[in-house]
Amino acid sequence: MLTALNKNKTEFIRDIEKVAGSENILFNYDELYVYSTDSTNMTNPKELAQAVIFARDVNQVSRIMKYAYENNIPVVARSAGTNLCGACLPKNGGIILDFSKMNRIIEINKDNLLCKVEPGVVIEDLQRAVESYNLFYPPDPSNLKVSMIGGSIGLSSGGPHTFKYGSTKDFIIDLEIVLADGTITHTGCDCSKNVTGYNLTQLFVGSEGTLGIITQAVIRLIPKPEARRVMLVYFDSLEDTSKTVNDIISNLITPSVIDLMDKNTLQTIESFYPSGLLTDKASALLIEIDGFKSALDEQYDKIIEICKKNNSAYIQIAKTKEEEERIWVSRRSSFGATAKLAPNVVTEDVVVPRKNIVALVNGIRNICDKYELKTCIMGHIGDGNIHPNIALDLRNPKERQNFLNAKEELFNLAIGLNGTLSGEHGIGCEKSKFINKALDSNSLKIMKQIKKLLDPKNILNPNKIFQENE
Repeated sequence: MLTALNKNKTEFIRDIEKVAGSENILFNYDELYVYSTDSTNMTNPKELAQAVIFARDVNQVSRIMKYAYENNIPVVARSAGTNLCGACLPKNGGIILDFSKMNRIIEINKDNLLCKVEPGVVIEDLQRAVESYNLFYPPDPSNLKVSMIGGSIGLSSGGPHTFKYGSTKDFIIDLEIVLADGTITHTGCDCSKNVTGYNLTQLFVGSEGTLGIITQAVIRLIPKPEARRVMLVYFDSLEDTSKTVNDIISNLITPSVIDLMDKNTLQTIESFYPSGLLTDKASALLIEIDGFKSALDEQYDKIIEICKKNNSAYIQIAKTKEEEERIWVSRRSSFGATAKLAPNVVTEDVVVPRKNIVALVNGIRNICDKYELKTCIMGHIGDGNIHPNIALDLRNPKERQNFLNAKEELFNLAIGLNGTLSGEHGIGCEKSKFINKALDSNSLKIMKQIKKLLDPKNILNPNKIFQENE
């Protein structure tokens, strides 16, 4: 594949400035170096783009793509760079399109329960904006304070509220897309119901920028729940924890959140962000229920009854908004706390049927013990999505190799338990070599044909999801 380096540097800079505006471009080595990494901690700083362009509007993005298409230059769309699979790294050089300045909430329509946004809108800002209208956007990845909606759509991220409400893919009803050759198109409309033709919107959601560039999104909203209850329930065994989850669901209760933290996670959070967690228990469930106030008492009483029946060791109930927030802050501190254990922390993301959670968690522990890796296990147990946070020193060749070995065994474990490689973090370049294990050959063939049709020159985020030599 040709890249920007195949052109004379001076000529390339002059061309890009004409297309994008000189005030919107970064060329210096130090600036490009920053964009050679993301949150995976497994990146190669030697793989630099030749330019970073701050996207300003759809017409500018279209001009950039036309130029890139004509000159066979790779283009990688990037929002906050917080992804955990290497999806926004310039593996083939070229241009990085930074969408942080396209950050307008264009419209919030309370009557139609939708909003229209640019890709650089921070998710927490979006949630606060719609809540002022008594509306609710449920997807809440743990990095929602910095994560932007464009990247969230590109990876179809989820979060704790996915169990009840669904992930990002369930809330996107229309996308404005710039295709590889600069063509501008829309995938849907402003209606929440739409079966007119193929569902192109869902094709682009989760495609990691490999099929087109998102420049605007129409998002479905729901009414904000009137009230919520939050509790932490501790157990002395993982088996009791898992059975409690199944019993709650089988009793026709759908918590808005039902998340797991294992003993190592509890201890690590409490060591670095003290918040009164019990550290001698095998695990804890963070359970949140929401809805009308009048409906919560019955659910609450039934959940308490189920937890006690399943040998809960202690139930910590939030009685004030401050106590609710303290529980949530501790839960969201799991990644940051693990990062205190070693120079690096890598968060993995696998999914299995809920009935196989115990086998998955025990298997992860055995694998990490085998390779002498510190791990704190947490995740969204309600939908079978588990995140091992692995602390290590990636500068140490032995530890790095141990992690790579453990990662492969972890993926094999999840697939062997009828699971898959990712529930919300995506594939990127970190999991691309394993995708053949998770998908059948016919599905892979169709996906590659779609990629070839929409991106015949392979300039849109190459070497992601599929490896280039496949």
